[in-house]
Amino acid sequence: MEFVKCLGHPEEFYNLLRFQMGGRQKVMPKMDQDSLSSSLKTCYKYLNQTSRSFAAVIQALDGEMRHAVCIFYLVLRALDTLEDDMTISIGRKVPLLHNFHSYLYEPDWRFTESKEKDRQVLEDFPTYCHYVAGLVGIGLSRLFSASELEDPLIGEDTELANSMGLFLQKTNIIRDYLEDQREGREFWPQEAWSKYVNKLGDFAKPENMDLAVHCLNELIASTLHHIPDVITYLSRLRNQSIFNFCAIPQVMAIATLAACYNNQQVFKGVVKIRKGQAVTLMMDATNMPAVKAIIHQYMEEIYHRIPNSDPCSTKTRQIISTIRTQNLPNCQLISRSHYSPIYLSFVMLLAALSWQYLSTLSQVTEDYVQTGER
Repeated sequence: MEFVKCLGHPEEFYNLLRFQMGGRQKVMPKMDQDSLSSSLKTCYKYLNQTSRSFAAVIQALDGEMRHAVCIFYLVLRALDTLEDDMTISIGRKVPLLHNFHSYLYEPDWRFTESKEKDRQVLEDFPTYCHYVAGLVGIGLSRLFSASELEDPLIGEDTELANSMGLFLQKTNIIRDYLEDQREGREFWPQEAWSKYVNKLGDFAKPENMDLAVHCLNELIASTLHHIPDVITYLSRLRNQSIFNFCAIPQVMAIATLAACYNNQQVFKGVVKIRKGQAVTLMMDATNMPAVKAIIHQYMEEIYHRIPNSDPCSTKTRQIISTIRTQNLPNCQLISRSHYSPIYLSFVMLLAALSWQYLSTLSQVTEDYVQTGER
């Protein structure tokens, strides 16, 4: 199936092969597990069980930074799980959250009182995104600066760090509409969807499809406002492993928004980027000119698909015009134009003969295009 999907994108097929034949090691080198202490091995075990996709980019960080980020991520995921559990009463939950830091020093502490989650409407969307994602961006940025791998400005500019986290969180929420509905969760902001329907679940009804897409496009237009902050933040990074760690999820999110824009499939099934597309982004997003070229590509893709009948068409064009002022190159990525069509066709023909052997992609790619964590 992936071979068929790549027929119209020969450069992605080529990059799939490059990824399998050693390209992954250049972007996400494997960590030496044998040298870890038993406690760190336990941490990475839980990290891989919690999020294989984030585990890959975390383990590609330099030196002690990867251990700090690993522990930071695990603690925040535990906090997030507790906070998101709507079956816990406020009277019980608030003390648990306030005292959570002390439980980290109690090896035998467990919380086993969770039940199935209740459906709740999220009323304060900006605040929710700030606490579950923006603070993550701020905390990570302070770690980067404290390590002296990055300048102090990275940790001091909390507005940009917050915006990095919000962009990823909002993208996941937009994409996961149907999955969240089926599991009894509602994360789309009420101030947006209430303009179109009485209940968020009504968007899944065929008769409301036009309204659903209008709301979808409105949310995407709003989320695009974070991209100038993303560009500024990434342009300040100097450590290669930290740049990769930050840039790869951001370009994945940008590609995901482009795939979701004006797309009814968001309300019918799963919207995801192709594996070859994901691998190409992972291998390309290792420097600022390449990241800007990726952003340019997907902004133009969205721009040319804006329906004149969409209520937010003017707003969407305006924000994309603003993003264009961020010195985005009007060109293709080198990796997408450097190889001649004849050469690519030859590579595809040769690769097709051994596709069964080479088609088992890394699990990290599978996770990136199929799931996202909150």
